Amino acid sequence: MPTVNVNGVELFYQLSGHAGPPLVLVHGAWWSHRSWEAVAPRLAESFRLLTYDRRGHSASEFPPQPWRVHDDVADLAALIEQLELAPAWVGGISSGAAIVLRLASTRPELVRGVIVHEPALFGLLAGDPDVAPVLDSVRERISAVAARIGSGDHRGAARQFVETLIKPGRWDTLSPDYRQIMVDNAPVFLQGLQDPEVLEFDLDRIAGFPKPLLLTYGDQSAPVFRHVVTKIADAVPEAQVLSFAGAHHVPQRTHPEDYVDVVTTFVREHADAS
Repeated sequence: MPTVNVNGVELFYQLSGHAGPPLVLVHGAWWSHRSWEAVAPRLAESFRLLTYDRRGHSASEFPPQPWRVHDDVADLAALIEQLELAPAWVGGISSGAAIVLRLASTRPELVRGVIVHEPALFGLLAGDPDVAPVLDSVRERISAVAARIGSGDHRGAARQFVETLIKPGRWDTLSPDYRQIMVDNAPVFLQGLQDPEVLEFDLDRIAGFPKPLLLTYGDQSAPVFRHVVTKIADAVPEAQVLSFAGAHHVPQRTHPEDYVDVVTTFVREHADAS
């Protein structure tokens, strides 16, 4: 099982593919590198593909001391550097997308371009009266899930997260092993919520991003994600925005062919710019 020590933490990773530019994918909360299983084989045909388990998740080390989102960003930067993948195309989903955007804003020399789906940066919506009811609802649901984790009911919390924040009925469609991944990673989700910056982002830091940026959302996702994408797109007028038809928060799993086509097309169209 390949691991690498970055910033004092052992991280599990997988490298596949032998040709094309490097592509690094960052999973969201609750998940692991396995969230990319449905798309990895095809992406590896066009890229040198890196997937990994973020600190605390699944096969990677759970540090004894609390960590912040900036540590996840530092881990991603160190992985790209130690595995000699810079500059790389970097993509992410949900909280993984938020990590990718932070990397792009602080270490742009490490990236060729960015492809992010529904960044979990709900703090961007604070103070907007048009979305206040939606934002309040999301915060209440997250708090309810966190309380359930704190009570020790990790399975119930995982199910509640999926049913109330992803899509009703989705939990029953997950395979037993994918459900177990979420249950095992519930404490990591709770740990992440202790960071007051985890849902925040300074748009001024990404406004001048000089490289290709693709923002995506699912047209069946909770509206809060589309609002976040719109906020980022307004700050980066050069960014492209794309909607996955019929998809929600995890298109790489529910619409893998579409996801692969979007990524490969975007990279191909911007090969000269990168």
